[in-house]
Amino acid sequence: MIACHASCSCGQLRIETSGEPLRISVCHCLACQRRTGSAFGVQARFARTNVAIQGRSSQYVRTADVTFHFCPDCGSTVHYQLAQSPNVIAIPVGAFADPAFPAPEFSVYESRQHKWVELLGQIERAD
Repeated sequence: MIACHASCSCGQLRIETSGEPLRISVCHCLACQRRTGSAFGVQARFARTNVAIQGRSSQYVRTADVTFHFCPDCGSTVHYQLAQSPNVIAIPVGAFADPAFPAPEFSVYESRQHKWVELLGQIERAD
């Protein structure tokens, strides 16, 4: 993976990444389910130095542990930062709109995973 492009639905907030993701993961926590409107969230983490962000964003800080950046025009979450990892930017994989994006290698909060969700392949799992 050399360079990837992510954006919000309207294209106003854009990201270009370089280099490989540090980690691609699936989160089944209830907060990610609510944030995405889906059964889980999928995100790729990149070193902050490998991420270029263009456009305006609004922020939502969830209990001081995660700061979500979303487009103030269309509402799409395009990136977020975990308080304990200030040098890392997480990007929802759906923002890349690329069906060939690499598969997740880590799954967390599996106790909250919907029973009909099945993750295939070699994947590290945690509750």
